[in-house]
Amino acid sequence: MPPPRVRPPFDADERAQLVGWLDLQRAIVHLKCEGLAEADAHRVVLPTSPLMTVAGIVSHLRWTEQTWFEVLFLGGPADGPQFRDDPEDADMRVDGVPLARLLAEYDEQCARSNEIIAAHPLDQAGRHPDFRSAAASLRWMLLHMVEETARHAGHLDTIRELLDGEKGYY
Repeated sequence: MPPPRVRPPFDADERAQLVGWLDLQRAIVHLKCEGLAEADAHRVVLPTSPLMTVAGIVSHLRWTEQTWFEVLFLGGPADGPQFRDDPEDADMRVDGVPLARLLAEYDEQCARSNEIIAAHPLDQAGRHPDFRSAAASLRWMLLHMVEETARHAGHLDTIRELLDGEKGYY
């Protein structure tokens, strides 16, 4: 289940603010998918970016969460489609995968990410020995995920408007 679309309290502590802003962006991803026809979830509206579909972005965000929190931060295996060289952007290639399934997988991944975030200090650095990015602190990774998710929520906003005219922030 997606988090509610609410901003964190003005006086919340740092962790609550960071997770709150990330959860808001995650919820906006869901908002952009509400009521969307399955065919539209996979429809290409940007001819020069054929993988930039609603479904492709949801899948990408799921795997990006996994990369930053499970692989880079915890040091887990780099085994998702985003680590394959062939085909490029494999994490966005989701033809035939229902949007509901992609959203459920995204929710599960976000819940795992939030468990990881809750269990570690914000100053702790990642652990994966094979990636330079793993040297970042959990705080840095959280800030990056707010940026990454918000950027793609903006893409979803534009794609959704091009698909069926639906628009709105939250």
